[in-house]
Amino acid sequence: MVKPHWDATTYEFASRRTIVFARRGMVATTQPLASQAGLEVLRRGGNAIDAVVAAAAVLAIVEPTSNGIGSDVFAIVWKDGKLHGLNASGHSPERLTFDELSRRGLRELPTHGWLPVTVPGAPAAWAALVQRFGRLPLKDVLAPAAALARDGFPVQPVTARNWRRAMEAHRDRLTDPVHEPFFRLFAPQGEAPGPGDLFRNPDAARTLEAIASSSGRAFYEGEIAEAIAAFARETGGLLSKADLAVYKPEWVDPLSVRYREFEVWELPPNGQGIVALMALGALDGMDLAAMDEAERAHAMLEAIKLAFEVALREVADPRFMRVAPASLVSKDHLEALRAKIGGEAHLPAVERPYYGGTVYLCAADGEGNMVSYIQSNYMGFGSGIVVPGTGISLQNRGHNFSMDPSHPNALGPRKRPYHTIIPGFLTRGGEPVGPFGVMGGFMQPQGHVQVLVQMLDLARNPQSALDAPRWQWLQGKRVLVEAALGEDVIAKLRARGHEVEVTDDGTPFGRGQIIWRLPNGALAGATEPRADGSIAAW
Repeated sequence: MVKPHWDATTYEFASRRTIVFARRGMVATTQPLASQAGLEVLRRGGNAIDAVVAAAAVLAIVEPTSNGIGSDVFAIVWKDGKLHGLNASGHSPERLTFDELSRRGLRELPTHGWLPVTVPGAPAAWAALVQRFGRLPLKDVLAPAAALARDGFPVQPVTARNWRRAMEAHRDRLTDPVHEPFFRLFAPQGEAPGPGDLFRNPDAARTLEAIASSSGRAFYEGEIAEAIAAFARETGGLLSKADLAVYKPEWVDPLSVRYREFEVWELPPNGQGIVALMALGALDGMDLAAMDEAERAHAMLEAIKLAFEVALREVADPRFMRVAPASLVSKDHLEALRAKIGGEAHLPAVERPYYGGTVYLCAADGEGNMVSYIQSNYMGFGSGIVVPGTGISLQNRGHNFSMDPSHPNALGPRKRPYHTIIPGFLTRGGEPVGPFGVMGGFMQPQGHVQVLVQMLDLARNPQSALDAPRWQWLQGKRVLVEAALGEDVIAKLRARGHEVEVTDDGTPFGRGQIIWRLPNGALAGATEPRADGSIAAW
């Protein structure tokens, strides 16, 4: 076979995406095959909830660089005139304690291997969403993902780039037996697949079919649970069959703040959506539209840092928090944060943790149902552990625990860590406007704030809001910005004390999707230009 002489990862000229409009249904994801799978389920009689689960399961197969069957999930669902939240983040193993770390000669959790692995929530989330709100059997909803895993698919360009980078980063683990199944699956010829190369994961197809036929329980109590627990026992892991068996996702009530004429909704802790709410609540008392771009970016950066200072000190599994989450978005607290925003960059009293990888997707149908959904392995491929014979790559979410025993997010048994993945939802006067999100570790609340300011303050359409240059607070006074922000804005930010670093690589700035319902019921969709994003519309 003669390969093309062109490069699918190189684009010399500026391009443009436009808003996609539809009436009967829409699915927006980072992968064309996932969006099409969601649309296929809609056309076969499913609703938006069925569609988003179908797309999420496909993403677990076609974008393993960010998520998988062994991921965690958060979702916000608009159904029957109200919002419903699902927290499907997993808890730590019962044996994960500071004493266990000391016994192993460790002072902190490693980034990879078994110790940062928590119970994956994705299979339980798929089953819970479809059972409560879906219309089709789970078997039909997961069928597109199983078919792609079994028959194979061509790898998309941005995914191929991230795959290659991940394999290079994992090279020093090649000789570790616990990681051997990982390399055997994801680098079968010793290297990552390139753009357009075909990739298959037949073990994952069988796993998906077992999940579908058991409403997810095979993953937590059946043959898959036994395979996970057995590999952990053989290779030094703490995760047990009992840890898996007791896991249940949790339905929660979303939290909101008012921003301009809208209500912005996020899920409560252990997720970090409250960072976006605190920052937006602080900014709501400022006229951002009247500011020049540098002044506006400065105000937003300061609000984000102030919100992170609170969240990284207080957010944890809600059973262990010292403060009520609702108090963090109270009027008094938001006004106190706003009062701290000055004209110069301040040095926050917290360090910003590790950057991770995630997929965000959303769906809507012609009946009014809408879903904001996010699914993550945390650090790219996650822990670097693949359970032999299952095709499951396990996340490493536990690395986000604090090593300070007095911290509410301190490492501990059967505990959920501070979680970075956050779906967002927008309403106006109690009526649904639509789902939105920007994935990317600790970039996520920063992306939420920037995209919403673009739409709600500057009146830019959803696609322009996603296209706009972004920045990311890193730590201290360090800020990473896209070069497209412009030399003048960058110079003005530096003059205010921000330590600005500039890049042409869009990877660190997250990948978003937006669906906005118009007053006539039509759907307007936008997708991320920094990814292999695609909208399927009906």
